Amino acid sequence: MDETVAEYIRRTVLKIPRDEIKTMLQKWGFLSEAQLQTLNFHQIKDNISQEVVQLCEENSADIKQAAVLDIIYNHIYQNKRMWSVYQMKKSGEELEYFDITDFKKKFKGRLRSALKNVTITFKEYEDNAIWIRVAWGTPYKKPNQYKPSYVVYHSQTPYVFISASVLKSNLPLLCQALIVASNYHDIREMELRSHSLNSLKDIVFKRYSQNFQTYYPKPVQGGSVEPESADIRIVQENRSEKERIHRLNQEVFGGGPQPKLEFAQYKLETMFKSDPKMGVLDKKEPFRCLVKFSSPHLLESLKSLAPAGMADAPLSPLLTCIPHKARNYFKIREKKGLFPESFVSP
Repeated sequence: MDETVAEYIRRTVLKIPRDEIKTMLQKWGFLSEAQLQTLNFHQIKDNISQEVVQLCEENSADIKQAAVLDIIYNHIYQNKRMWSVYQMKKSGEELEYFDITDFKKKFKGRLRSALKNVTITFKEYEDNAIWIRVAWGTPYKKPNQYKPSYVVYHSQTPYVFISASVLKSNLPLLCQALIVASNYHDIREMELRSHSLNSLKDIVFKRYSQNFQTYYPKPVQGGSVEPESADIRIVQENRSEKERIHRLNQEVFGGGPQPKLEFAQYKLETMFKSDPKMGVLDKKEPFRCLVKFSSPHLLESLKSLAPAGMADAPLSPLLTCIPHKARNYFKIREKKGLFPESFVSP
């Protein structure tokens, strides 16, 4: 077994919490149950990793087998990576039968035709998710196994989730390989990013409930008010206001937890309104701006603005509709032909 493969397996084992090493090695399936029985999982992790490497040498492990173990680790600890959402589009609306073997063959062929030194590993999961690990090299260097890109593609859907390596120059190659392998025409970033892969899936697959409506405060009912002390009135008004804010928040965001979104971006375009006599604008040009939002938990942060007294209730739809706006942003750019040509299938 190559020394670089042995070292990579050792480092991967060291990343795994001690009480999960045995379970993860069983999921890996490269070592037999008899070999696993010889391991002492109660010693320090460095010794465990050395014993695992020795067993892998007996089985003549290669880099592809080591990469599968790395995929299993990243599948379990997927929140350690930053994920971006990409959406693919077909030239027509026809549905095709998905062949996983053909997908793998086309993906490898496209990527290796552009770059020879690359390691490509696949692993399928029960939810129709295909995990792809790509370790990048250069024309003169072997692939760097410690800075791979990860792709999660759900077959029969146009959505791809990518956790890119530091080498962003390889992203166009990765995107072109995806659209060729999946028989799509182009692929675009949706401007949604988060460490929580499952939250991004909830948003694009619409697996969580959030109402995208505009609410207006109800007019205050007229009538006589019985005389009472100012303190009691203030307490009642505060209680009523809190109940109103809570109700509006429930109507807009729902009662459950929000998907963990950390970054969202979309373009805003509107007309600038001014007095014609002032002559601010000679031409009626739209006012354009790029709106970016970032937070450790963006949607929960927005949900807490009104209860914290930092914003009026109900919140503006520009804030409550961020995932919806991001999808519309994709459609607007598509109609105007604003996509980078490097991501379009030839």
